[in-house]
Amino acid sequence: MVASSRGFTTHLELKFSTLFISYGLAPSKKKGMRFPRDPLTLLSRISCCCSDPVVPVRRATVSGNSNEKVEDWRFDSKKSPLRVRVQAPSAMPFASAQSRVASKQEKFYSRCTPRNSGPQSRDTPPKRDTGIANEKDWGISLLNESVNESGTNEDGSTWYQESGEDLGENGYRCRWTRMGGKSHDGSSEWKETWWEKSDWSGYKELGVEKSGRNAEGDSWWETWQEVLHQDEWSNLARIERSAQKQAKSGSENAGWYEKWWEKYDAKGWTEKGAHKYGRLNEQSWWEKWGEHYDGSGSVLKWTDKWAETELGTKWGDKWEEKFFAGIGSRQGETWHVSPSGERWSRKWGEEHFGNGKVHKYGKSTTGESWDIVVDEETYYESEPHYGWADVVGDSSQLLSIQPRERPPGVYPPLDFGSSSRQGDDQSDKPPTLKS
Repeated sequence: MVASSRGFTTHLELKFSTLFISYGLAPSKKKGMRFPRDPLTLLSRISCCCSDPVVPVRRATVSGNSNEKVEDWRFDSKKSPLRVRVQAPSAMPFASAQSRVASKQEKFYSRCTPRNSGPQSRDTPPKRDTGIANEKDWGISLLNESVNESGTNEDGSTWYQESGEDLGENGYRCRWTRMGGKSHDGSSEWKETWWEKSDWSGYKELGVEKSGRNAEGDSWWETWQEVLHQDEWSNLARIERSAQKQAKSGSENAGWYEKWWEKYDAKGWTEKGAHKYGRLNEQSWWEKWGEHYDGSGSVLKWTDKWAETELGTKWGDKWEEKFFAGIGSRQGETWHVSPSGERWSRKWGEEHFGNGKVHKYGKSTTGESWDIVVDEETYYESEPHYGWADVVGDSSQLLSIQPRERPPGVYPPLDFGSSSRQGDDQSDKPPTLKS
C-alpha cells in the first residue's frame, strides 16, 4: 500500500484471488475457483436459478476476448437446472499516485493545495487485501514543537495542521500531529492523525488514523497501529501490529470492511488473522482466517469463507489444519444452500501419521464417500514466513521512541490483573467443522 499518494479516487479495485474447492484433498492439492478479491465484483457477476442442490461440475471456457474467462459451475442437468455462472471480468486497476492519468480528485488537490501552502492530502481510499503496512510505508514524521496553523487557498479550499504533546501518569507521553483539508464547498474532505505513545513500563506505540470523502459521496476510513510491550506473565517482549480499513460507496448500497492483526514474541510465538466483510446491493460476503504458531513447532491454520444473497442463496468453503512434529490432520467442507433451504455439501478429512501414510476420508449429501490410506509425503509450515526477527527489523521507528526521563526512585506500578495485549477480541477461535 502506498501511503504517500495524494488526492481522492472513486474507482473500486478489482483483483483476483482463489476460493479453493477441496473435493477431499489437502489444501495444497485443491482445485481453484477464481474469485475477484473485491467481493463487490464477484457478487455482481453471480446469477443463480434456484433448484435442487446436487453435485456441481466445473467447466472453464475462454471467450474470444483473451481478458475474459468464464467458469461455469453447472449442476447435473438430469437432476436439476441449477446453474451458477461466475465471470471474471478484465482487471481494472485501482487509481493511485502511480497512475499515469491523474484522477479528478488528484487534479482538485493539485489546485487546492499549492506547493508550500500547507499539508497536502496523502489520503486515498485504502486498497483491499493489502494486509498491514510496514511503518516506513506511512512516512510518519512528528513535529518537535507545538503547531497550530490553518489557511485558505486561492480557490477557497482550506487546510489545517496541529501538533502537540499529552502527558499522564506513569511517565505516559503522547506526541501527535493532526492535519486535514476541505474543498471550498465542503463536498470533499480529508483528515489524518499521527501519534507515538510511551510510558515507564516500556510500552511504546506508533499509529495513524485517516479518513476522507469526496463530492460523489464515497467515504473511507483507515487506522494502523504498532505496539511494543512486555508480557506481564512471561516477561517476554512482544510486538503487535493491526490495521482496520473500510470504504463505502455514495451512489449505491456497497462497501467493505477489513480488520487485520499480527502478534509476535521473542521466543517465536506468532498469531495472525483477518476478518473481512463486503456488500453490493442485495449480495454480501464474509471471510475469516487465522494462523497460530507456538514457537516450538506446533501450528494451527484455518479459513472460513461464505456469501449470500437476499433471495436466500448461500455458499461457502472452510478448512483447518493442525500439525506438530510431522503428525496432524486437515479437514474441510464446501457447501451450497438454495433459496428453498435445500443443502448440498461435501466434507473431507485427512490424518497424517508421520510415517508416510495418510488416511483420507469424506462424504457428500449426494451419496458419494471415500475412506482410503495412501502413501503421501506430509507438508506444512511449522514456522511463519514472517516472524519475530522480521518484525523487529521493520520496526525501527517504533523501537526508537524515547520515553520521558524517569526521576530517581520512581518505578512503574505492577498490575497483574489486566493485560496490555492489543486486540484480544480479534483472536476468534477457528470455526467448528461439523462431522
